[in-house]
Amino acid sequence: MDCRRAAELLSAYWDRELAGDLRREVEDHLPVCASCRQELALLRRLDEALEALAVPPPTRTAARVLACLPRRRAWWQSLALAASLVLGIILGGAMARNIYPSPQEGGAGQETLALETFQDFPQGSWGNILASYQPEESNGT
Repeated sequence: MDCRRAAELLSAYWDRELAGDLRREVEDHLPVCASCRQELALLRRLDEALEALAVPPPTRTAARVLACLPRRRAWWQSLALAASLVLGIILGGAMARNIYPSPQEGGAGQETLALETFQDFPQGSWGNILASYQPEESNGT
C-alpha cells in the first residue's frame, strides 16, 4: 500500500471502521512508514483531547426535554380534528357556491360573463386581443 492511500485510511483505521484485508494492509504499512505512524499518533492525541473535553449532560436533562414535548393526543381527538377539517371544507365550498354562483352550462351569456370578469387587460396582451376579437359573420358560403 502506498503512503497516500494509507494516509486516507488512517482515520477509518483508528475508528476501527476498516474491514479485514484493508485493515491488514494499513497495519503492514505502519511499521514501514514513519509519516503515517506520526499521523496516527496525532489522531490518537486528538481523540484523547476530545475525550477530555467531554462534558456530562446536566442532571434531569431527559426529564426536562420530555416535559417540553407535546402530549400525545387520544385517537378520538385526532379523529375529531380530521372530521372538523372535512366539515369545514364542505361547508366552505357550499357557502362559496352561494356567494359566487357559476354560470349556467351552455348558456349564451357565458362568454359575455367571462369578458366582463376580465375586462381590464394590459395593452397588447393576449387577453386584450382575445377580448377585442369579433368573429366575422358568414353568409353561409
